[in-house]
Amino acid sequence: MVSLESHALERAPAARRNGVPPSPLKRLALALRRAVIAARLGLLRRAGMDIGRDCLISLRAQLDHTNPRGVHIGEGTLIAFDAVVFSHDLSRHFHADTYIGRHCFIGARAIVMAGVRIGDGCVVGAGAVVTKDVPAGCIVAGNPAQILRSGVVTRKWGILADAYATALARERQPDADARP
Repeated sequence: MVSLESHALERAPAARRNGVPPSPLKRLALALRRAVIAARLGLLRRAGMDIGRDCLISLRAQLDHTNPRGVHIGEGTLIAFDAVVFSHDLSRHFHADTYIGRHCFIGARAIVMAGVRIGDGCVVGAGAVVTKDVPAGCIVAGNPAQILRSGVVTRKWGILADAYATALARERQPDADARP
């Protein structure tokens, strides 16, 4: 049995816009996109990358194919578009294992350098360049990435738990503008 909270989290972002369900064509397009993403994850795993369950990796994200066995991504992690995860450094001529923990969010155009370990429940801001290890439960951003906040709790796909609870409460409230 699925709870309301987990069902709300699983719902596709474009499932409803202003209370209007998507058209059959839109539903088909979303289903096709999900199938392509799932197929890509299968290919990445087959190449030797260690990718956990329930990960979302943008079709435009770049994972290092030079050393695929060096990429380790924990379950429930989301990697946004144009993010890059390296597991080798050609200028220093070495291969290293790069770890991204469980329930993390890697923002758009972020770069995770080879050999870095990002702990569980971290959020990496858009455009950040992660050159050093990040402890669990931190938000980092900048070039080079620096810790902005620590002690954060995230849910699946790196969604901040407090922001999720606020959004869920707002969704459950009756619409103030609704007229009987």
